[in-house]
Amino acid sequence: MDRRDFLKSSSLAMGALAGTVALPGVARAAMAAGGSGDAALNARFEAYYQADVAASPELATSLGLDKGALAALKGQLSPRTAEHQAQEAARSELTLGELRRVDRAALSTHAQTNLDVISYQLETRLEPLRQFGRDSAQTPFRIYQQGGAYFRVPDFLNTAHTIANGDDCEAYLSRLDQFGPRLDEETAQLPDDAAKGFLPPDWAFDLTLGQMRRLRSAAPDASNMANSIANRAAAAGIAGDWRARAARIVADKVYPALDRQMAMLGTLRATTRPGDGAWRLDRGEEIYAMALAHATTTRLSPAEVHALGQQQVAEISAALDGILRAQGLTQGNVGARLAALNVRPDQLYANDDAGRAALIDGLNASVAHINALLPRAFATLPTQPLEIRRVPVEIQDGASNGYYNRASLDGTRPAIYFINLKDVGDWPKYSLPALTFHEGSPGHHLQISLSQQSDDIPTLRKIGGFSAYSEGWALYAEQVADQLGAYQNDLERAGYLQSFLFRAARLVVDTGIHHLRWSREQATDYLAATTGFARPRCQREVERYCTKMGQACSYKVGHMTWTRLRAEAEAQLGARFDVKAFHEILHEGAMPLSILEGRVRARTAAMMAA
Repeated sequence: MDRRDFLKSSSLAMGALAGTVALPGVARAAMAAGGSGDAALNARFEAYYQADVAASPELATSLGLDKGALAALKGQLSPRTAEHQAQEAARSELTLGELRRVDRAALSTHAQTNLDVISYQLETRLEPLRQFGRDSAQTPFRIYQQGGAYFRVPDFLNTAHTIANGDDCEAYLSRLDQFGPRLDEETAQLPDDAAKGFLPPDWAFDLTLGQMRRLRSAAPDASNMANSIANRAAAAGIAGDWRARAARIVADKVYPALDRQMAMLGTLRATTRPGDGAWRLDRGEEIYAMALAHATTTRLSPAEVHALGQQQVAEISAALDGILRAQGLTQGNVGARLAALNVRPDQLYANDDAGRAALIDGLNASVAHINALLPRAFATLPTQPLEIRRVPVEIQDGASNGYYNRASLDGTRPAIYFINLKDVGDWPKYSLPALTFHEGSPGHHLQISLSQQSDDIPTLRKIGGFSAYSEGWALYAEQVADQLGAYQNDLERAGYLQSFLFRAARLVVDTGIHHLRWSREQATDYLAATTGFARPRCQREVERYCTKMGQACSYKVGHMTWTRLRAEAEAQLGARFDVKAFHEILHEGAMPLSILEGRVRARTAAMMAA
């Protein structure tokens, strides 16, 4: 489960109460007594957290908790039925009702923050279900080029499901056996989605079907699903006929279910509405307004976000202009000059296996370089290891360009930073340090890891998140890297500014698609011309924005909030400002930007009063 999926569904089930799973005695007593105060609230949160884990096999595995009393979860996949969704929604409503009855006056400031954050998560989890009957306003489509069981389950089995013994292998096969039924559950709901108009654009059908055919193309015993268990079992010295057993399941259950889903999608493709943005949907304007609000955790309108993006594009382009002129790049606009830099031979890795290996070696070198600088700006550093891997080949056509998977809570699985290496030309060397500082440290890896390590927040908050907070932090982290001198020459600084330009252009593009009715081609033209990134990379990005509405706006909106709050703290504290102390707010966990503003200002006021 990658970071974006975690952030999109940050509330998770959050509401599986005592009637569904057994709760700890202290939590049950606190809830029954209607207890007040921090201890009682924390008991409730712990109960909700344990219920969440027990209700979601994938969550349990992603956190490394599918063992001991929860070992049975390792062999399960969550249902993908309308009934299951309704049950989770009902549990979330129950949880929210419980929290609304909590006496805020009996809570400490930190406990009030926890209450506000978790209540916000539940509200945003339920809003699209109540108003539109969808799990998410940002991703209203069930199956598309980056969503659906076909896309997530094989990757989940390969990257999240650990294999250390024979029981783990049996659990893998059990999950693989359920993959076909999960596909069929989704397929069964597609006609209803079509009747309500919730189908993605026609090109998204084409990308989805292409990836499904690629998943389906290998002989069962040579499929990635069979390879994953066979190779990992062999590496761990686990005897067994795992490949053949997996291949039988793939042949008898997975491929037939995939065929049925492909047939259904092939039929429905001709019925999808024209256009690329939210406006093509019934109540599309309302859906996009909600998507934008949930993604940014603000009340900014689409028009306001569009104007912010245009302003930021102009400012960042001006800063880039000076660097590029100093490099002798003077012809054309900033985007054209960046495009010329992108294809300079000295900036390219070979587009072959050796070049891909060299690129990943370079990323690891950047990680080592920044890690040596971090103690100058951070009092606490992550203990979880970070691995860098390429996006699996079978999903690289529709997958994002880069993303981060958090480490398991139990420490058995490292964090993973994935990079899409379909075309190495998408990644000129000067652009890679900023990407690494964004996905690794001091970006997502540091922020999410410190939250996981924190003793200041309940576990329930360690497993959720907010895109505007986390993506805004990751952009801010690229800026911190610059302040630490991590970019080793002006070209790498140009890559960092290009990263900012890219995120600013996203504000323009996302609102352009969904509010101003831009086409996919028009949006791709703008993104390529403005940022200088290769057109295929820009098109993959635009295709993501079309099917994951508003999320692309969270980065720059969040970044502007982080930088504004730091500037405020520096202005108020003057010589007493300590950047390490400012960054310690990460221990308070991810939160909506409005709550973050209150917490930073309260911490600043406390420092001034000390």
